[in-house]
Amino acid sequence: MLERPSRLNGLRHLALLVPNLEACERFYVDVLGMQLLHRANEDLVYLTCGNDNLSLGRAYAESHGVPLVDHYGFIVDSVKELDAWYQYLKASGVTLLDRPFDHGDGARSFHLLDPAGNKIQPLYHPAISGQRFSPA
Repeated sequence: MLERPSRLNGLRHLALLVPNLEACERFYVDVLGMQLLHRANEDLVYLTCGNDNLSLGRAYAESHGVPLVDHYGFIVDSVKELDAWYQYLKASGVTLLDRPFDHGDGARSFHLLDPAGNKIQPLYHPAISGQRFSPA
């Protein structure tokens, strides 16, 4: 049996199919502050926060059935920053699903929807918040 290579370096790429690509791109760039990394074509864009990669592809058919992704999260560096994001998103008219709440492990988060109905979780987690990546 082959030995497993060195550990994976984190989950930092997510690809979503969305029926409203332009609205979702504006949401992630204008509201959440991501940057355009690459526009592959009129049906596919790549966005980033610096250490990650979010692919938005145009879906030409509405989804039928149960979503395969429940939610995904963006890490914030402090509880104060998390609460500031909540206030900002609320003032921006974003659909919020709950208020910031504490988890049993010291984490704090809340949930919101993007224009395509994807659930996003801004998350402060003491074990991973504040980490910075550097080139290998």
